[in-house]
Amino acid sequence: MNVRSTRWIRLVLAVSLLAAGCATGRDAVVQGGDFAFVSPGGQTRIVYDRRDRKRVREISGESVTAPGERISLRSYEGRVVVLNLWASWCAPCRTESHEFGKLTDEGAAKGFPVVGVDVRDDRSAASDFMTGFGVRYPSIYDPSSRIGLALPGIPLAAVPITLVIDRRQRVAAVFLGAVLASDVLPAINAVLAES
Repeated sequence: MNVRSTRWIRLVLAVSLLAAGCATGRDAVVQGGDFAFVSPGGQTRIVYDRRDRKRVREISGESVTAPGERISLRSYEGRVVVLNLWASWCAPCRTESHEFGKLTDEGAAKGFPVVGVDVRDDRSAASDFMTGFGVRYPSIYDPSSRIGLALPGIPLAAVPITLVIDRRQRVAAVFLGAVLASDVLPAINAVLAES
């Protein structure tokens, strides 16, 4: 079997597993108290109605660039937050890094922080990525993908992933795959406008 056939088989299996895992119902969120992601109809960009939003569990960990320094999503409660899951080995994350520079600037002007989570990565590679691509927002180092416990159902193998978190720490939007700043800003602005 050649490399192309092997890749094709892996792709088909991955899509099948993702589809099976996402076939829990018609709603974009699992019923209950905490956020759990499902993708109705295989959607990759979902904006949640305020009534349907669920609170994200605590996300925290050591900083990629400052070992020993802790970053916690809870410390941003009361603010809209853009959460970006990325990895240094992820080619779309490299492309997306320039767009997150724009979002970081926009956030400084409008009062929303951008927070990253580096998943399944080597610390030195992640730190080099942040330096090399000019990543200016803080990022949590998550080499074992424990973040998946706080975001059940999020397909961490599909980074980059971007979430917009509202002031009550509820997930307002999810974007699977690389985004442009202009893709995410309408969702951010809508949540910022909420009273």
